[in-house]
Amino acid sequence: MIPIRNKKKSLKVTVEEMRNFALAYVEKYAPSKQQLKTYLLKKYLKISVSNVKKQDINNLIDIVLSDLEKSKFVNDKFYSESKAKSMIQRGNSINKIRNYLIGKGINDEFIKETVDKIKYENSDQDFFSAIKLCKKKRVGPARTEENRSLFYKKDISLLARNGFDFETSKRVMDIKKEDYLKIINLL
Repeated sequence: MIPIRNKKKSLKVTVEEMRNFALAYVEKYAPSKQQLKTYLLKKYLKISVSNVKKQDINNLIDIVLSDLEKSKFVNDKFYSESKAKSMIQRGNSINKIRNYLIGKGINDEFIKETVDKIKYENSDQDFFSAIKLCKKKRVGPARTEENRSLFYKKDISLLARNGFDFETSKRVMDIKKEDYLKIINLL
């Protein structure tokens, strides 16, 4: 039987090691700049390296992040656009997309550009996203006609929790079944 050693490896904090950790993480997850910074900070704070200050680790992380940003491995603008595109395909509202990107630490400029691009490409994006959500959750116009009035409040609150404003939610809820089916066929 092979003995198990519980000795922790003491890592010498260097820019090259940190860059290798960062590249491995970027390759696996495609994170935003803030997510990568948080990951590296947790990684190096968890490993208690002697004679190294937290500020030194923070400075090393900033150096590695700026290097990765220059070499285009980490790009918050691309991240925000790609996440927004995938969230739209899933039927998320513009408000939900905006809040998600804020939570990931994306710069306000990039969020504004992304939201403006979405609105420019389709001025009524929230309406179509709400229709997709209704299809996915089988609520609102996706319900049978007999049940729609019974579940009206529940369905409109589901749309509100997903970031749709009242006017959009009401418009979607008041759509006729035939019109809903036509829109679904177009999407």
